[in-house]
Amino acid sequence: MSKIKIAGALLLSWVVALGAAVGPAHDLILCVTFRVPGGLTATALPLPLPPCGFHQRGADNRFTHFGPNYPRFNNLARDPRDPRVLYAASLNGVLCSTDGGESWRIGTSWDMTEPRDVCIDPHAPDHIYLALPDGIAVSNDRGLTWPRREIGLPRRGKYMQAVKVDRAQAGRVLAGCESGIYLTENGAQSWRRVFSTQATTTDLQQSPHDAQLWLATTQSDGALRSRDGGLTWEKIAGVPAAAALYNIAFDATNARRYAVASWTYGILTTEDGGETWSERNAGLPAPHRVFRLGIDPDNGRLYAGVYEAAVYESLDFGRTWRSAGFEHSVVYNFVFLPRFVNTPALAHLP
Repeated sequence: MSKIKIAGALLLSWVVALGAAVGPAHDLILCVTFRVPGGLTATALPLPLPPCGFHQRGADNRFTHFGPNYPRFNNLARDPRDPRVLYAASLNGVLCSTDGGESWRIGTSWDMTEPRDVCIDPHAPDHIYLALPDGIAVSNDRGLTWPRREIGLPRRGKYMQAVKVDRAQAGRVLAGCESGIYLTENGAQSWRRVFSTQATTTDLQQSPHDAQLWLATTQSDGALRSRDGGLTWEKIAGVPAAAALYNIAFDATNARRYAVASWTYGILTTEDGGETWSERNAGLPAPHRVFRLGIDPDNGRLYAGVYEAAVYESLDFGRTWRSAGFEHSVVYNFVFLPRFVNTPALAHLP
């Protein structure tokens, strides 16, 4: 073996060892509720079920609960400047924490409850966007106030399930409502509709590989794709549209792999950029009522939250599945947050 090849092999082994020592680049946090037959949650009955709320994966792949024992969180956002600053979309509104989840306060008023999504503009982290059942609110002061920003949204039909900031441009945001997909390019000072539908948009995601590529799921319009930053949209052929699709995810390790979660179809995957799709449910409990899925950006591991059953994981993009625990659970979101490598670990987190 040449000296160059030996040096290359040594460098590769050093990089692999360093990656193993540093650990994952992202924290995985589950927004989860535990339920028992009859629809009651673990917070309502004295049963030996884990607490509801946030469960964070540790270095040993075990999960630890943090924050309040609370029946439903839909999403969690973390300030990119400070890992102690968190914003949670909950039944009561936005819960805010400045100490890494040790204590929380309700940031929104009585007329802003049950938000479905929350996200932070990475280019202007003081700006936080909140998807509400009746529109959108935007905080420009780190969650202290939440004025509505709805110019251009319809008077009716603005029930919003998804809001996502364009990572390539400050103040550019896409929002999914029951009447279509809306775009702002001025920090929500005004909106315009870029896709019209009567089927609620359930999820919006931007490709980690190509900032111009966006995907969306809907309740009865199938899956949608935009190749121009969300300006125009097309239905993705091969994805069924007769029943609701709940969310969609990109694989950050492979630009041609996406996955869709559905109550009716279970898990749908593509490995050729959306040209062909396959149902990948072998090993999942029947019926395949997948309420949410996630793809680990560090290794491409696929997670599925099967409604009131358990969390399942796949190492081969859905060809086979194994239980990852969380029996009797409903997972509302798999949240992957960039890990703060140079920040000391918070006392309550694994």
